[in-house]
Amino acid sequence: MSESLFADASRRLEKAWKHVVLSDDTIERLKYPKASLIVSIPVRMDDGSLKVFQGYRVRYDDTRGPTKGGIRYHPDVSIDEVTSLAFWMTFKCAVLNLPFGGAKGGITVNPKALSKFELERLSRGYIDAIADFIGPDVDIPAPDVYTNPMIMGWMMDQYSIIRRQLSPAVITGKPITLGGSLGRDTATAMGAFFVVQNLMPRFDQIPEKTTVAVQGFGNAGAVLAQLLSQAGYKVVAVSDSQGGIYARTGLDIPSVRQFKEANRGVKAVYCEGSVCNIVEHEVLTNEELLTLDVDILIPAALENQITAANAPAIQAKYVFEVANGPTTSEADQILEQRGIQVFPDILVNAGGVTVSYFEWVQNRSGLYWTAEEVNQRLKQKMIEETGRIWQITQDRAVSMRTAAYIHGLSRLGEAINAKGTRADYMG
Repeated sequence: MSESLFADASRRLEKAWKHVVLSDDTIERLKYPKASLIVSIPVRMDDGSLKVFQGYRVRYDDTRGPTKGGIRYHPDVSIDEVTSLAFWMTFKCAVLNLPFGGAKGGITVNPKALSKFELERLSRGYIDAIADFIGPDVDIPAPDVYTNPMIMGWMMDQYSIIRRQLSPAVITGKPITLGGSLGRDTATAMGAFFVVQNLMPRFDQIPEKTTVAVQGFGNAGAVLAQLLSQAGYKVVAVSDSQGGIYARTGLDIPSVRQFKEANRGVKAVYCEGSVCNIVEHEVLTNEELLTLDVDILIPAALENQITAANAPAIQAKYVFEVANGPTTSEADQILEQRGIQVFPDILVNAGGVTVSYFEWVQNRSGLYWTAEEVNQRLKQKMIEETGRIWQITQDRAVSMRTAAYIHGLSRLGEAINAKGTRADYMG
Protein backbone atom coordinates (compact mmCIF):
# COMPACT_ATOMS: atom_id res chain seq x y z
CA MET A 1 0.00 0.00 0.00
CA SER A 2 1.39 3.43 -0.93
CA GLU A 3 2.26 5.89 1.79
CA SER A 4 -0.43 8.39 2.73
CA LEU A 5 -0.23 11.94 1.42
CA PHE A 6 -0.23 13.20 5.00
CA ALA A 7 2.76 11.02 5.97
CA ASP A 8 4.65 12.43 2.98
CA ALA A 9 3.62 15.99 3.86
CA SER A 10 4.79 15.54 7.47
CA ARG A 11 8.21 14.38 6.29
CA ARG A 12 8.90 17.92 5.02
CA LEU A 13 9.44 18.94 8.63
CA GLU A 14 12.33 16.55 9.26
CA LYS A 15 15.00 18.82 7.79
CA ALA A 16 13.54 21.90 9.46
CA TRP A 17 13.43 20.38 13.00
CA LYS A 18 17.24 20.42 13.18
CA HIS A 19 17.41 24.18 12.67
CA VAL A 20 14.81 25.26 15.23
CA VAL A 21 14.90 24.93 19.01
CA LEU A 22 11.41 23.66 19.79
CA SER A 23 9.71 22.54 22.98
CA ASP A 24 8.38 18.98 23.23
CA ASP A 25 4.92 20.56 23.40
CA THR A 26 5.30 22.05 19.92
CA ILE A 27 6.45 18.77 18.39
CA GLU A 28 3.64 16.84 20.08
CA ARG A 29 0.94 19.37 19.14
CA LEU A 30 1.89 19.48 15.47
CA LYS A 31 1.76 15.69 15.00
CA TYR A 32 -2.04 15.55 14.93
CA PRO A 33 -4.95 17.62 13.59
CA LYS A 34 -6.98 19.36 16.30
CA ALA A 35 -10.33 18.16 14.91
CA SER A 36 -11.59 16.22 11.90
CA LEU A 37 -15.16 15.92 10.67
CA ILE A 38 -16.62 13.50 8.11
CA VAL A 39 -20.22 14.09 7.04
CA SER A 40 -22.78 12.60 4.66
CA ILE A 41 -24.65 15.06 2.45
CA PRO A 42 -27.90 13.74 0.92
CA VAL A 43 -28.82 15.65 -2.26
CA ARG A 44 -32.06 15.39 -4.26
CA MET A 45 -30.91 15.24 -7.89
CA ASP A 46 -32.70 16.89 -10.81
CA ASP A 47 -34.10 13.52 -11.94
CA GLY A 48 -35.71 12.98 -8.52
CA SER A 49 -33.16 10.41 -7.29
CA LEU A 50 -31.28 10.83 -4.00
CA LYS A 51 -27.49 10.72 -3.88
CA VAL A 52 -25.34 10.88 -0.74
CA PHE A 53 -21.96 12.59 -0.99
CA GLN A 54 -19.06 12.43 1.50
CA GLY A 55 -17.83 15.73 2.90
CA TYR A 56 -14.85 16.58 5.11
CA ARG A 57 -13.51 19.45 7.21
CA VAL A 58 -10.24 19.36 9.17
CA ARG A 59 -9.02 22.03 11.59
CA TYR A 60 -5.33 21.28 12.00
CA ASP A 61 -4.04 23.86 14.47
CA ASP A 62 -5.56 27.04 15.91
CA THR A 63 -2.76 28.22 18.22
CA ARG A 64 -2.25 31.43 16.21
CA GLY A 65 -5.94 32.15 15.56
CA PRO A 66 -9.12 30.74 13.99
CA THR A 67 -8.38 28.17 11.31
CA LYS A 68 -8.50 29.08 7.63
CA GLY A 69 -8.60 27.01 4.46
CA GLY A 70 -10.41 26.26 1.24
CA ILE A 71 -13.09 23.78 0.22
CA ARG A 72 -12.46 21.67 -2.87
CA TYR A 73 -14.87 19.65 -5.01
CA HIS A 74 -13.06 16.76 -6.70
CA PRO A 75 -13.58 13.01 -7.25
CA ASP A 76 -10.31 12.23 -5.39
CA VAL A 77 -11.06 14.20 -2.21
CA SER A 78 -10.39 12.07 0.89
CA ILE A 79 -9.80 12.62 4.60
CA ASP A 80 -6.07 11.98 4.01
CA GLU A 81 -5.88 14.68 1.34
CA VAL A 82 -7.88 17.19 3.40
CA THR A 83 -5.70 16.56 6.48
CA SER A 84 -2.54 17.14 4.41
CA LEU A 85 -3.92 20.37 2.96
CA ALA A 86 -4.90 21.60 6.45
CA PHE A 87 -1.37 20.80 7.64
CA TRP A 88 0.13 22.87 4.79
CA MET A 89 -2.30 25.72 5.53
CA THR A 90 -1.10 25.81 9.15
CA PHE A 91 2.43 26.52 7.95
CA LYS A 92 1.34 28.84 5.15
CA CYS A 93 -0.49 31.11 7.60
CA ALA A 94 2.53 31.08 9.94
CA VAL A 95 4.94 31.83 7.08
CA LEU A 96 2.88 34.86 6.03
CA ASN A 97 2.40 35.88 9.69
CA LEU A 98 -1.40 35.80 9.41
CA PRO A 99 -3.40 35.49 12.68
CA PHE A 100 -4.83 32.15 11.54
CA GLY A 101 -4.30 28.43 11.95
CA GLY A 102 -4.74 25.92 9.15
CA ALA A 103 -7.85 24.07 7.96
CA LYS A 104 -9.23 22.51 4.79
CA GLY A 105 -12.45 20.98 3.53
CA GLY A 106 -13.82 19.12 0.57
CA ILE A 107 -16.49 16.94 -0.97
CA THR A 108 -15.84 13.77 -2.99
CA VAL A 109 -17.68 14.71 -6.18
CA ASN A 110 -17.18 15.38 -9.87
CA PRO A 111 -18.73 18.87 -9.99
CA LYS A 112 -18.73 18.86 -13.81
CA ALA A 113 -21.34 16.07 -13.71
CA LEU A 114 -23.78 18.17 -11.63
CA SER A 115 -26.20 20.86 -12.77
CA LYS A 116 -26.04 24.28 -11.17
CA PHE A 117 -29.17 23.45 -9.15
CA GLU A 118 -27.55 20.25 -7.86
CA LEU A 119 -24.35 22.11 -7.03
CA GLU A 120 -26.29 24.64 -5.00
CA ARG A 121 -28.16 21.94 -3.07
CA LEU A 122 -24.86 20.13 -2.42
CA SER A 123 -23.12 23.34 -1.24
CA ARG A 124 -25.93 24.33 1.10
CA GLY A 125 -26.18 20.74 2.38
CA TYR A 126 -22.46 20.76 3.19
CA ILE A 127 -22.88 23.90 5.29
CA ASP A 128 -25.93 22.40 7.03
CA ALA A 129 -23.69 19.47 8.01
CA ILE A 130 -20.65 21.48 9.21
CA ALA A 131 -22.26 24.69 10.54
CA ASP A 132 -21.32 23.93 14.15
CA PHE A 133 -17.71 23.28 13.10
CA ILE A 134 -17.07 26.67 11.42
CA GLY A 135 -17.59 30.35 12.25
CA PRO A 136 -15.92 33.79 11.90
CA ASP A 137 -13.98 33.20 15.15
CA VAL A 138 -13.54 29.43 14.75
CA ASP A 139 -12.87 28.34 11.17
CA ILE A 140 -13.23 30.36 7.96
CA PRO A 141 -13.57 28.41 4.67
CA ALA A 142 -12.68 29.75 1.19
CA PRO A 143 -12.67 28.53 -2.43
CA ASP A 144 -10.25 25.87 -3.69
CA VAL A 145 -10.19 23.42 -6.62
CA TYR A 146 -13.50 23.57 -8.56
CA THR A 147 -15.20 25.96 -6.14
CA ASN A 148 -15.75 29.63 -6.90
CA PRO A 149 -17.28 32.91 -5.60
CA MET A 150 -20.85 31.81 -6.43
CA ILE A 151 -20.45 28.63 -4.36
CA MET A 152 -18.94 30.66 -1.50
CA GLY A 153 -21.93 33.01 -1.73
CA TRP A 154 -24.36 30.09 -1.37
CA MET A 155 -22.41 28.79 1.61
CA MET A 156 -22.27 32.15 3.38
CA ASP A 157 -26.00 32.62 2.77
CA GLN A 158 -26.80 29.15 4.16
CA TYR A 159 -24.69 29.76 7.28
CA SER A 160 -26.47 33.11 7.78
CA ILE A 161 -29.86 31.39 7.47
CA ILE A 162 -28.86 28.81 10.11
CA ARG A 163 -27.51 31.49 12.48
CA ARG A 164 -30.41 33.89 11.72
CA GLN A 165 -27.97 36.75 11.24
CA LEU A 166 -25.92 37.98 8.31
CA SER A 167 -22.41 36.51 8.74
CA PRO A 168 -20.20 37.63 5.83
CA ALA A 169 -16.96 36.96 7.76
CA VAL A 170 -17.67 33.19 7.98
CA ILE A 171 -16.39 32.58 4.42
CA THR A 172 -13.97 34.39 2.12
CA GLY A 173 -13.72 34.41 -1.65
CA LYS A 174 -17.35 35.57 -1.91
CA PRO A 175 -18.86 37.68 -4.73
CA ILE A 176 -18.01 41.38 -4.26
CA THR A 177 -21.71 42.21 -3.81
CA LEU A 178 -21.91 39.79 -0.85
CA GLY A 179 -18.91 41.22 0.99
CA GLY A 180 -16.08 39.79 -1.07
CA SER A 181 -12.78 41.62 -1.42
CA LEU A 182 -11.55 43.25 -4.59
CA GLY A 183 -8.41 41.45 -5.75
CA ARG A 184 -9.37 38.09 -4.20
CA ASP A 185 -10.03 36.37 -7.54
CA THR A 186 -6.46 37.08 -8.74
CA ALA A 187 -4.74 36.92 -5.34
CA THR A 188 -3.04 33.50 -5.64
CA ALA A 189 -1.58 34.38 -9.04
CA MET A 190 -0.66 37.92 -8.00
CA GLY A 191 1.12 36.67 -4.87
CA ALA A 192 3.06 34.10 -6.92
CA PHE A 193 3.97 36.79 -9.46
CA PHE A 194 5.45 38.99 -6.71
CA VAL A 195 7.54 36.03 -5.50
CA VAL A 196 8.82 35.28 -9.03
CA GLN A 197 9.64 38.95 -9.63
CA ASN A 198 11.45 39.17 -6.29
CA LEU A 199 13.51 35.98 -6.66
CA MET A 200 14.51 35.81 -10.34
CA PRO A 201 16.83 38.87 -10.22
CA ARG A 202 18.77 37.08 -7.44
CA PHE A 203 19.67 34.45 -10.07
CA ASP A 204 20.36 37.09 -12.77
CA GLN A 205 17.33 35.90 -14.75
CA ILE A 206 16.03 38.57 -17.15
CA PRO A 207 12.30 38.20 -18.03
CA GLU A 208 12.82 38.54 -21.79
CA LYS A 209 15.34 35.66 -21.73
CA THR A 210 13.27 33.42 -19.43
CA THR A 211 10.96 30.67 -20.74
CA VAL A 212 8.00 29.43 -18.67
CA ALA A 213 5.71 26.37 -18.71
CA VAL A 214 2.49 26.38 -16.65
CA GLN A 215 0.78 23.09 -15.74
CA GLY A 216 -2.80 23.88 -14.69
CA PHE A 217 -4.40 26.67 -16.72
CA GLY A 218 -7.13 27.31 -14.13
CA ASN A 219 -7.90 30.29 -11.90
CA ALA A 220 -4.35 30.73 -10.62
CA GLY A 221 -2.32 29.32 -13.52
CA ALA A 222 -4.06 31.31 -16.27
CA VAL A 223 -3.83 34.64 -14.43
CA LEU A 224 -0.19 34.03 -13.49
CA ALA A 225 0.67 33.09 -17.10
CA GLN A 226 -0.83 36.39 -18.26
CA LEU A 227 0.97 38.44 -15.57
CA LEU A 228 4.31 36.84 -16.48
CA SER A 229 3.66 37.33 -20.20
CA GLN A 230 2.87 41.01 -19.64
CA ALA A 231 6.09 41.37 -17.62
CA GLY A 232 8.14 40.09 -20.58
CA TYR A 233 8.54 36.39 -19.73
CA LYS A 234 8.12 33.97 -22.65
CA VAL A 235 5.32 31.54 -21.71
CA VAL A 236 5.88 28.65 -24.14
CA ALA A 237 3.50 25.99 -22.76
CA VAL A 238 0.26 25.71 -20.78
CA SER A 239 -2.03 22.77 -19.98
CA ASP A 240 -5.29 21.93 -18.27
CA SER A 241 -6.84 18.60 -17.25
CA GLN A 242 -7.50 17.70 -20.93
CA GLY A 243 -3.95 18.34 -22.19
CA GLY A 244 -1.78 21.23 -23.28
CA ILE A 245 -0.09 23.22 -26.04
CA TYR A 246 3.52 24.21 -26.64
CA ALA A 247 4.98 26.88 -28.93
CA ARG A 248 8.73 27.43 -28.85
CA THR A 249 8.33 31.09 -29.86
CA GLY A 250 5.83 31.76 -27.03
CA LEU A 251 2.04 31.67 -26.69
CA ASP A 252 -0.42 34.54 -26.94
CA ILE A 253 -1.81 34.06 -23.43
CA PRO A 254 -4.84 36.44 -23.69
CA SER A 255 -6.00 34.46 -26.75
CA VAL A 256 -5.51 31.14 -24.96
CA ARG A 257 -7.54 32.40 -21.98
CA GLN A 258 -10.29 33.72 -24.25
CA PHE A 259 -10.51 30.42 -26.11
CA LYS A 260 -10.45 28.30 -22.95
CA GLU A 261 -13.27 30.36 -21.40
CA ALA A 262 -15.35 29.90 -24.55
CA ASN A 263 -14.51 26.24 -25.20
CA ARG A 264 -13.47 24.84 -21.78
CA GLY A 265 -10.11 23.58 -23.00
CA VAL A 266 -6.74 24.70 -24.33
CA LYS A 267 -5.87 21.72 -26.56
CA ALA A 268 -7.13 23.11 -29.86
CA VAL A 269 -6.72 26.75 -29.08
CA TYR A 270 -4.85 28.03 -32.12
CA CYS A 271 -7.40 27.29 -34.79
CA GLU A 272 -10.47 29.49 -34.59
CA GLY A 273 -9.62 32.32 -36.98
CA SER A 274 -10.16 35.66 -35.29
CA VAL A 275 -10.36 34.12 -31.82
CA CYS A 276 -6.64 33.48 -31.79
CA ASN A 277 -3.40 34.04 -33.67
CA ILE A 278 -2.17 31.15 -35.77
CA VAL A 279 1.30 30.11 -34.59
CA GLU A 280 3.40 26.99 -34.86
CA HIS A 281 2.43 24.85 -31.89
CA GLU A 282 2.34 21.26 -30.66
CA VAL A 283 -0.28 19.48 -28.58
CA LEU A 284 1.22 17.75 -25.53
CA THR A 285 0.16 15.96 -22.36
CA ASN A 286 0.41 17.27 -18.79
CA GLU A 287 3.23 14.78 -18.19
CA GLU A 288 5.17 15.99 -21.23
CA LEU A 289 4.80 19.62 -20.16
CA LEU A 290 6.50 18.90 -16.82
CA THR A 291 9.69 17.74 -18.55
CA LEU A 292 10.01 20.52 -21.14
CA ASP A 293 13.34 22.32 -21.52
CA VAL A 294 12.31 25.65 -19.94
CA ASP A 295 13.75 27.99 -17.33
CA ILE A 296 10.70 28.13 -15.04
CA LEU A 297 8.20 25.32 -14.42
CA ILE A 298 4.98 26.26 -12.64
CA PRO A 299 2.88 23.30 -11.40
CA ALA A 300 -0.49 24.94 -10.72
CA ALA A 301 -2.81 21.90 -10.80
CA LEU A 302 -3.08 19.22 -8.10
CA GLU A 303 -0.72 17.58 -5.61
CA ASN A 304 1.84 14.85 -6.43
CA GLN A 305 2.61 15.91 -10.02
CA ILE A 306 6.41 15.78 -9.67
CA THR A 307 7.35 12.37 -8.27
CA ALA A 308 10.41 10.14 -7.94
CA ALA A 309 9.42 8.69 -11.34
CA ASN A 310 9.61 11.92 -13.36
CA ALA A 311 11.91 14.11 -11.22
CA PRO A 312 15.07 12.87 -13.03
CA ALA A 313 13.54 14.12 -16.31
CA ILE A 314 12.67 17.64 -15.10
CA GLN A 315 14.72 20.13 -17.15
CA ALA A 316 13.57 23.44 -15.64
CA LYS A 317 16.06 25.36 -13.51
CA TYR A 318 13.40 26.82 -11.23
CA VAL A 319 10.11 25.32 -9.99
CA PHE A 320 7.51 27.65 -8.46
CA GLU A 321 4.79 25.62 -6.70
CA VAL A 322 1.47 27.37 -7.28
CA ALA A 323 -0.47 24.15 -6.56
CA ASN A 324 -0.58 22.70 -3.04
CA GLY A 325 1.94 19.86 -2.64
CA PRO A 326 2.76 19.29 -6.32
CA THR A 327 6.18 17.77 -5.46
CA THR A 328 6.58 14.64 -3.33
CA SER A 329 9.30 14.55 -0.67
CA GLU A 330 11.21 11.91 -2.67
CA ALA A 331 11.11 14.09 -5.80
CA ASP A 332 12.25 17.04 -3.69
CA GLN A 333 15.47 15.24 -2.79
CA ILE A 334 16.15 14.34 -6.42
CA LEU A 335 15.58 17.93 -7.61
CA GLU A 336 17.79 19.29 -4.82
CA GLN A 337 20.61 16.89 -5.74
CA ARG A 338 20.31 18.00 -9.37
CA GLY A 339 20.62 21.68 -8.39
CA ILE A 340 17.05 22.60 -9.38
CA GLN A 341 15.66 25.40 -7.22
CA VAL A 342 12.18 24.63 -5.84
CA PHE A 343 10.22 27.53 -4.36
CA PRO A 344 7.62 25.98 -2.03
CA ASP A 345 3.83 26.17 -2.08
CA ILE A 346 3.61 27.45 1.50
CA LEU A 347 5.19 30.68 0.25
CA VAL A 348 4.47 30.86 -3.50
CA ASN A 349 0.69 30.27 -3.41
CA ALA A 350 0.04 32.10 -0.13
CA GLY A 351 -1.42 35.15 -1.91
CA GLY A 352 -4.89 33.55 -1.81
CA VAL A 353 -5.03 33.10 1.96
CA THR A 354 -3.41 36.51 2.49
CA VAL A 355 -6.17 38.31 0.58
CA SER A 356 -8.73 36.02 2.27
CA TYR A 357 -7.37 37.44 5.52
CA PHE A 358 -7.83 40.97 4.11
CA GLU A 359 -11.44 40.06 3.17
CA TRP A 360 -12.12 38.76 6.70
CA VAL A 361 -10.68 41.98 8.18
CA GLN A 362 -12.86 44.09 5.87
CA ASN A 363 -15.97 42.05 6.77
CA ARG A 364 -15.25 42.44 10.50
CA SER A 365 -14.59 46.19 10.30
CA GLY A 366 -17.14 47.16 7.65
CA LEU A 367 -14.42 49.17 5.87
CA TYR A 368 -13.59 48.09 2.31
CA TRP A 369 -10.39 48.70 0.34
CA THR A 370 -9.75 49.45 -3.34
CA ALA A 371 -8.12 46.84 -5.59
CA GLU A 372 -4.95 48.97 -5.57
CA GLU A 373 -4.86 48.98 -1.75
CA VAL A 374 -5.38 45.20 -1.65
CA ASN A 375 -2.60 44.51 -4.19
CA GLN A 376 -0.21 46.92 -2.48
CA ARG A 377 -0.75 45.24 0.91
CA LEU A 378 -0.37 41.83 -0.73
CA LYS A 379 2.86 42.85 -2.47
CA GLN A 380 4.31 44.14 0.79
CA LYS A 381 3.46 40.88 2.63
CA MET A 382 4.77 38.56 -0.10
CA ILE A 383 8.04 40.45 -0.62
CA GLU A 384 8.64 40.81 3.14
CA GLU A 385 8.29 37.09 3.86
CA THR A 386 10.11 36.02 0.66
CA GLY A 387 13.07 38.15 1.79
CA ARG A 388 13.05 36.58 5.26
CA ILE A 389 12.96 33.04 3.87
CA TRP A 390 15.69 33.83 1.33
CA GLN A 391 17.86 35.12 4.19
CA ILE A 392 17.37 31.83 6.08
CA THR A 393 18.51 29.88 2.99
CA GLN A 394 21.68 31.99 2.92
CA ASP A 395 22.36 31.85 6.66
CA ARG A 396 21.64 28.11 7.10
CA ALA A 397 22.66 26.82 3.64
CA VAL A 398 19.30 25.05 3.23
CA SER A 399 16.72 24.81 0.44
CA MET A 400 13.92 27.37 0.13
CA ARG A 401 11.42 24.72 1.25
CA THR A 402 13.36 23.89 4.41
CA ALA A 403 13.84 27.62 5.06
CA ALA A 404 10.08 28.23 4.73
CA TYR A 405 9.34 25.44 7.23
CA ILE A 406 12.00 26.78 9.62
CA HIS A 407 10.33 30.20 9.37
CA GLY A 408 6.81 28.81 9.95
CA LEU A 409 7.92 26.43 12.72
CA SER A 410 9.62 29.25 14.62
CA ARG A 411 6.39 31.27 14.69
CA LEU A 412 4.24 28.27 15.60
CA GLY A 413 6.70 27.25 18.33
CA GLU A 414 6.64 30.72 19.86
CA ALA A 415 2.82 30.72 19.92
CA ILE A 416 2.58 27.24 21.46
CA ASN A 417 5.28 28.07 24.04
CA ALA A 418 3.42 31.24 25.02
CA LYS A 419 0.67 29.03 26.46
CA GLY A 420 3.16 27.33 28.76
CA THR A 421 5.59 24.41 28.37
CA ARG A 422 7.13 21.80 30.66
CA ALA A 423 9.89 24.29 31.57
CA ASP A 424 7.27 26.72 32.93
CA TYR A 425 5.60 24.08 35.09
CA MET A 426 8.56 21.97 36.24
CA GLY A 427 10.91 24.86 36.98
